[in-house]
Amino acid sequence: MTIGVDLGGTNVRAGLVRNGSIVHQMSGLLHQKESLSSTLSQLIELIRPLAESSVSSIGIGVPSVVDVGRGIVYNVANIPSWKEVALRDILEEEFAVPVFVNNDVNCFTLGEHQFGLAKSYHSVVGMSIGTGLGSGIIIDNQLFVGSNCGAGEIGLLPYRDKNFEYYASAEFFEAIHGTTALEASRAAHMGEPNALQLWTEFGRHFGWAIKAVLYAYDPEVIVLGGSISKAYPFFKAGMLESMQDFAYPVTLKRLKIFQSQREGIALLGAAALVS
Repeated sequence: MTIGVDLGGTNVRAGLVRNGSIVHQMSGLLHQKESLSSTLSQLIELIRPLAESSVSSIGIGVPSVVDVGRGIVYNVANIPSWKEVALRDILEEEFAVPVFVNNDVNCFTLGEHQFGLAKSYHSVVGMSIGTGLGSGIIIDNQLFVGSNCGAGEIGLLPYRDKNFEYYASAEFFEAIHGTTALEASRAAHMGEPNALQLWTEFGRHFGWAIKAVLYAYDPEVIVLGGSISKAYPFFKAGMLESMQDFAYPVTLKRLKIFQSQREGIALLGAAALVS
């Protein structure tokens, strides 16, 4: 058995994984995020009840750039005290099992490739749409992270006067329209025309991000995850509309875009880092 951990800027979840299934799960809110010692203690105490004698390793996904070889994380998103943390060494000393650390969206993508909707495909891009816009990449069945674990940062590519993240994540709703994605989703569910139009506009921007992914990686499958992906039915039409001028129509015809369905897929992906 292995332990998979999904560390976010607000919440942390850990699951005991056996044969591709989560058999027990823990979760909690991160408190005192300005204190490194406090947040590390919270993380360790969340993992501890899962660390049975039969556990052979721990995999953890973190929203940051990671030195994968040394297990060091840098400038973790929304946790200001985590500037440079030797996370692998800290957890290996605590639990006496091998620890593997990677970016959280990479773990999501690996989870979808190993256990989810992209299981039968060789080239996959996972796109997580939430507070930001990040991507993970599978090439020839292998997770590709780049030399600094920075591959797939599609959200930071220039787009219009900002970047894709500004127009195709929570920032679109908050910075441009003075609302939230959750409020816009609730209004769209009620059939409010302005909210439906807002999602169409969001989808058009997101379609441009999809085209960037296609030009860069040409995957068989794109899997959408993150909180905003739950509104996919509202922005799908706008997304497809803005993709129609893609230079290679055959690519669009063959491409499959899935909305992530399996709960805890990032935990499963983190656990799969050990394989």
